[in-house]
Amino acid sequence: MKRLLLTSLVLATSLSARAETVTPAKPSTASSAAAAERTQWFREARFGMFIHWGVYAVPAGEWQGKPVGGIGEWIMKNGKIPVADYRAFAQNFTAAKYDPQAWARLAHTAGMKYVVVTAKHHDGFALYDSAASDWNAVKASGAKRDLIAPLATAVRAEGLKFGCYYSQSQDWVNEGGAKSGGKGSWDPAQNGDYDAYLQKVALPQVREIIERYDPAIIWWDTPIDMKGPRTKPFGDVLAAHPAIITNDRLGQGYGGDTKTPEQHIPPRGYPGELFEVCMTMNDTWGFKKNDVNWKSVRQILRNLSDISSKGGNFLLNVGPTAEGEIPAASIERLEAVGRWMAVNSVAIHATEAGPFPRRLPWGRVTQKRAADGATTLFAQVWDWPVDGKILLPTLMQLPVGGRLLAGGVSVTSELTAEGLVVRLPGAAPDADVSVVRLDFKAPAVITQEPYVTPGADGRVTFTAQDADAHGHWDGNIQLRDSGPGAYLTDWTNSKWRLEYQLKAPAALKWTVTAEIAAPVATGLLLTVAKTETPATVAVTGPGLTWQTVTLGEITLPAGLASFGLKGAAKGWKGLSVRHVWLTPVK
Repeated sequence: MKRLLLTSLVLATSLSARAETVTPAKPSTASSAAAAERTQWFREARFGMFIHWGVYAVPAGEWQGKPVGGIGEWIMKNGKIPVADYRAFAQNFTAAKYDPQAWARLAHTAGMKYVVVTAKHHDGFALYDSAASDWNAVKASGAKRDLIAPLATAVRAEGLKFGCYYSQSQDWVNEGGAKSGGKGSWDPAQNGDYDAYLQKVALPQVREIIERYDPAIIWWDTPIDMKGPRTKPFGDVLAAHPAIITNDRLGQGYGGDTKTPEQHIPPRGYPGELFEVCMTMNDTWGFKKNDVNWKSVRQILRNLSDISSKGGNFLLNVGPTAEGEIPAASIERLEAVGRWMAVNSVAIHATEAGPFPRRLPWGRVTQKRAADGATTLFAQVWDWPVDGKILLPTLMQLPVGGRLLAGGVSVTSELTAEGLVVRLPGAAPDADVSVVRLDFKAPAVITQEPYVTPGADGRVTFTAQDADAHGHWDGNIQLRDSGPGAYLTDWTNSKWRLEYQLKAPAALKWTVTAEIAAPVATGLLLTVAKTETPATVAVTGPGLTWQTVTLGEITLPAGLASFGLKGAAKGWKGLSVRHVWLTPVK
């Protein structure tokens, strides 16, 4: 994929293209009803498999005997590998152990509903026989065959939708393909006319993919220099195939159907809009033999729970080897996810975002609503309560029935001043995520305030669940654990930040204190709008040694207000955060 390590020029171009996008020029999106019908399967799917497979799997993260930093599929650019040398890798791209039926079966077993494969990535290598470029699996690689067609057949045989990723703009081998805004060439063999590349390679290949494989999705990436006149021909092709779902990365003038947050989960989702979180299982998309930083099954399941509770889809990646084997660690995790989905998929597939405006300390909620108003809530419990109770705040309705999906044990409920309290059995049926089904005769009415408000003593308390983590496509601050012990960690980039929102009764000055773990002294900034106040955090102790420290004072207006924590440009060493408090200054 990815935009990791692109120059600032590329980033500016990409973001500019997104900012200037308009409603897709698809006839079928003329009415919201038609759009909803066209995208219904995607909205109900919730879970899909991303496959990054190409010549980059041959060097597998190393060039000339040395490791190359960054993600695997970017090795050609990050290592500045000459075109001729990179082309030579293709002979060892054999796909000798490629089993498309096994890949499709794995996706189906994991509870996924669609598969998207890289028909062509930034290295320009097509996984099929393209008439527009000989740099493809049939003519240039040891595989010597079309690798897309059998996968498309296998995926559909499993009852899943099939889609293709296509890098329409960035291409490091075909002459003229965009490279860092057209100025990033490291080999004269890459030079050429960008518009000629779009017309002679990219556009014909898009037509080939659509005509040969009839994809349900086309997944664009990195719209470098894709201004309106360059985007329009691609939009015209798509207009003739209105059933195809696309993302928001084609270029200026084409907004697509879905937003595509990468490697992070948007704190509040995108209410009323389709979105799809794409994420790796380790630290790379394309295969790197030495990348063993695998996410746990728990983290994957909780990511799926979190994303679905916000009404989004989760596109989880695998990166096969040059021989066509999905790494064993990926298979083990997907099989474990499949065992969970075999019991709990009803809480994921065809669900809507939960009705609660704030994240719940014990887990997440999805819902299904029937035409007659009957509603089912799926309480996905991450942190099994010691006292056996979970609170659904401000919900003042008793369910007509409730049970655990795993085992079917019934649960009871009672109404309290705070909302509906559900009494759970003594032990969690699943240590990672346990699901409670609650059936109601009418829509769930929630009156919870969306934002944190001061307590009776005037103090404002923020948990880790209340923070909005703002990262980037290269990563984000991670939420770990749940309940009172939940904390935010893996804060490795000073540009990432935490945002806290509250509803204040009056304009006040506040003292900011926080529960922080800092193994090394680090610089921190308190932010309010464009104002940044420096704060220094001393060492709290090794690892997650928590201490409450005073960070400084801020002034906030009445009503909805926000402030943030951001790493200092100089002196940032990283830290973890659990609670943050605001105390009125008297």
